[in-house]
Amino acid sequence: MLKKLTIVAFAAALAAAPLPVLAQGKKDSVVMGMTLEPPGLDPTNAAAAAIAEVTLYNIYETLTKINEDGSVSPLLAESWTASPDLKTYTFKLRKGVKFQNGEAFDSAAVKFSFERNAAANSTNKDKSLFQAFEKVDAPDADTIVLTLKYPEPNLPFLLGQASGSIVEPKSAATNVTQPVGTGPYRLGAWVKGSSLTLNKWADYRNASAIKLSKVTIRFIGDPAAQIAALLSGDVDAFPRVTTRGVAQFKSDPRFTVLVGGSKAKTIVAINEKKKPLDDVRVRRAILAAIDRKAMIDGAVEGFGTPIGSFYTPGSLGYVDTTAVNPYDPEKAKKLLAEAGVTTPLEISLKLPPPPYARQGGEILAAQLAKVGITARIENVEWAQWLSQVFAPNGPHNYDLTIVSHVEPFDLVKLTEPDYYLGYNNEAFNALYKQVVSTPDEAGRAKLLGDAQRLLATDAVAGFLFQPQWPTVINKKLKGVWKEVPQFENDFSAWSWE
Repeated sequence: MLKKLTIVAFAAALAAAPLPVLAQGKKDSVVMGMTLEPPGLDPTNAAAAAIAEVTLYNIYETLTKINEDGSVSPLLAESWTASPDLKTYTFKLRKGVKFQNGEAFDSAAVKFSFERNAAANSTNKDKSLFQAFEKVDAPDADTIVLTLKYPEPNLPFLLGQASGSIVEPKSAATNVTQPVGTGPYRLGAWVKGSSLTLNKWADYRNASAIKLSKVTIRFIGDPAAQIAALLSGDVDAFPRVTTRGVAQFKSDPRFTVLVGGSKAKTIVAINEKKKPLDDVRVRRAILAAIDRKAMIDGAVEGFGTPIGSFYTPGSLGYVDTTAVNPYDPEKAKKLLAEAGVTTPLEISLKLPPPPYARQGGEILAAQLAKVGITARIENVEWAQWLSQVFAPNGPHNYDLTIVSHVEPFDLVKLTEPDYYLGYNNEAFNALYKQVVSTPDEAGRAKLLGDAQRLLATDAVAGFLFQPQWPTVINKKLKGVWKEVPQFENDFSAWSWE
C-alpha cells in the first residue's frame, strides 16, 4: 500500500512540476506599461496621444505607415503618386483586405473616413487637414484621389498618423468602446483604470508574421510604481517611462534602455483669451521668468533640448529662437509693470497627470513667484484636462498649463480660431498659407524660419524643450522602437528572442 501511495504522490508531483523550458516554446505574450489610459479607442474623434499608443497599426491601419526613422511606407495603400503642384494625390489601395467585422476594405471606406473627419461635427484632432480636401473621389474600389485646396508636401506622412485611421462605416459610431479596424490585433478585455488586452486576430491578412498572440497594457501613472513594475518583472516594456529611474536601469543587465529623439514640444500653454494674458508684455514676462535649463533638469532629469518656438531641432527650416525670450527675472518684473499689472498677479496653473507636467508645474510656480506671479496649482486627471482645457470649442477653462504636443507638422493648429491657446494673428495665418503654398523646399524652409520667429516674438506660449523619450525593455524583447517620430507601439514588429 505504501508503495502505491508513493507512486501516486510522485505522479502528482510530476504533473504539477513546470515543463522544461524547451517544451514550452518561445514566449508569445508581452506586458507593456503606459503612463496614461486612453479616454476611448477611436483615434479619429479625440486628441489624446494615448489612444494612438494602443490602437495605431495594431487595431486600426492607415493608408501609409510612419516608420521609426520618420520615413513613410505603404500600408493600406500599395502606392501613391502626387501631381507636380502637390495638390492632387492618387492612392492605389491594397486588395483583399477585410475589416475585423468581416466587411471589405475599399475606396468607399476611405472616402467615408476622410469625409467623416472633415464634417462640421467632427472632433478629429486634424480636422483642418481633412477640411483642406477639396474633393475625395473613389473612381473605383481600389483607387482614392484626394484633391487639396493648397499644396501639402507632407500629406503621405500626415495620413499615417492615428487621425487618418480608416474605419468601417457600419461600426464607426461604436469605435470608442468596440473598435473595428483592419489591423493585426483586436480588443480583448478593458478593465478601466487598470489594464487593456489586445489579442492577435487570426484572420489578419499576414497573421503568420505576427509573433505576439497577446499584449496586455497596464496603466501606471505613478513614477515610483513604473520603476517597481519593471524591476519586479510585472512589466516587460515601458515606452516613454519616467526619467527618474533611467540610470538605475542602464546599470541593470536585465534591461535595455533606449533613449530616442522626438518631434514633441513641451510648452507652458498660455490662455490668450484671458486678461491680462492677452497682453503680449505679460506673456513675455512669463517667458522671461522661466529658466529652461532648470525646467529640463528638474522636470525630466535633463532629457530635453531647449526650444524657443513651436518647432523642433532637426525639422525643415528650424531656427534657434531661444534667445528671443531669454531667462531674465528683472526684465519680467519690468514688463509686468509696463503692462500695468499689480503684483502679486494670481493665475491658475492646471496640470495633467504626466510626471513632466506635475514636476515641471512645481518648478514653474516657484520661478513665477520670484517675479510677482502667484500660480495656484490644480492637478486634474487626463479626461478633465482634455475636456476643460484642450477640447475644440470647449470652455478652455485655464490660465496656464504644461503639456507636450507630440505631433510633428502641427503649426497649422495655431491658425485655428478655436485652438485652446487662443492665438489669433492674421500675419501668422497669412505666413502659414505661404508656407503650404510654396512647392520648393528651400522656399518653405525660409518661410518656416519666419513663422518660428513670429511665434517667439508674440510669446504665444512658454516654449520649454524638445523631450527625449526613454524606453526600458526586457533585454530579450526585440522590435521596440528607440526613436519616436510619433506616439505609437507597433506590436506587429515585437517578438522574443
